[in-house]
Amino acid sequence: MTSASASGSIWRQPPQVWAVAFACVVAFMGIGLVDPILPTIAESLEADAVQTELLFTSYLLVTGVAMLITSWISSRIGAKATLLAGLGLIVAFSLLCALSGSVDAIIGFRAGWGLGNALFISTALATIVGAAAGGSEAAIVLYEAALGIGIAIGPLLGGLLGEMSWRGPFFGVVALMAIAFIAVLVLLRGPGEKRQPVPLSAPFRALRIPALAVLAVAALFYNIGFFVLLAFSPFPLGFTAMGIGLTFFGWGVALAITSVWVAPLLLRRMARTTVILIVLPLLAIDLIVAGLLVASATALVVCIIVGGLLLGVMNTVLTEAVMEATDLPRSVASSAYSAVRFIGGAVAPPIAAALWHAFDATVPYLFAALSVLIATLAVALGRRVLARIDVHRADAAEEGAAVLIGDAA
Repeated sequence: MTSASASGSIWRQPPQVWAVAFACVVAFMGIGLVDPILPTIAESLEADAVQTELLFTSYLLVTGVAMLITSWISSRIGAKATLLAGLGLIVAFSLLCALSGSVDAIIGFRAGWGLGNALFISTALATIVGAAAGGSEAAIVLYEAALGIGIAIGPLLGGLLGEMSWRGPFFGVVALMAIAFIAVLVLLRGPGEKRQPVPLSAPFRALRIPALAVLAVAALFYNIGFFVLLAFSPFPLGFTAMGIGLTFFGWGVALAITSVWVAPLLLRRMARTTVILIVLPLLAIDLIVAGLLVASATALVVCIIVGGLLLGVMNTVLTEAVMEATDLPRSVASSAYSAVRFIGGAVAPPIAAALWHAFDATVPYLFAALSVLIATLAVALGRRVLARIDVHRADAAEEGAAVLIGDAA
């Protein structure tokens, strides 16, 4: 996935690459930034857990739906305009979230944030690859560094700012994304880029292909497990915003390590489907243990960190598999797959909160484990149509594009 030559030249990049890379860090920070303040928002705005979890649902649902049209948009208005539109929307809707007085308003504004996020993340890596010095491998190393920093720091920053006010993390996003907007506007060259219009129907047609359909279904149920662990766990943990932030900082570091280093190591020794069929059951076991030991904050923290290790492997392997499942353009395949995958992330948090209220804190984790086992079954039953993902290898740029869209979930 990386090379010595790539690592040697990674820090010698033109300014426009650093501008987009910085924006990537901030975008990935947004994945976990809100996590530590969920209980605080619920208390401050007198909202129940189900309402509060809709902050994830509106964001992810709109991001997923928008993924179906982002390639169509960027192929017509260009990468720079698409990046700026995405960043501008994130700044505007993050500010509106910070100024809101009700959880319903924040839910609506998070949906607008999701649209901006879809426009940005679907375009960012292609821009880095096109402008980076040292070839595509150097670009991917730079991207992976941005991903790891963002996923790890997001919850930590959210915890720090959340200790002052639940509005703090939202204002933090506004400031950082505004800087990223200015950097991209000033430093990224727009004229001269090649545009190849993509049909609006392309992602919809892609889902008719059996291999991609199997992976999309598996990812939908896998993402339920992912977001129960990420979005529901702050409630039974019972920590302050800083405590939750530190917990998910560890989760993010674990996810980044296995995504960047462990997954490629496993894939050099095993077929992709084999890795998937090993890691998914391990994730289900981790979720079951989390549910059974949920009353112990220490045990739950350990399960969250272990979950991060397993999720990092799955994110890389699943999204890389999508790159080789069809002969479609990589951007089209990734957009179609991610649109379905985001649905799992959108429905999981409110369902988990509802199960918590109807039963107890154990049941949401058992629900997540069952969903992950369904994902395992989908891959096992569809292994014959997935045969080509065990034969073909993605090149560095294609693999990075897959991981960008997949990990942004």
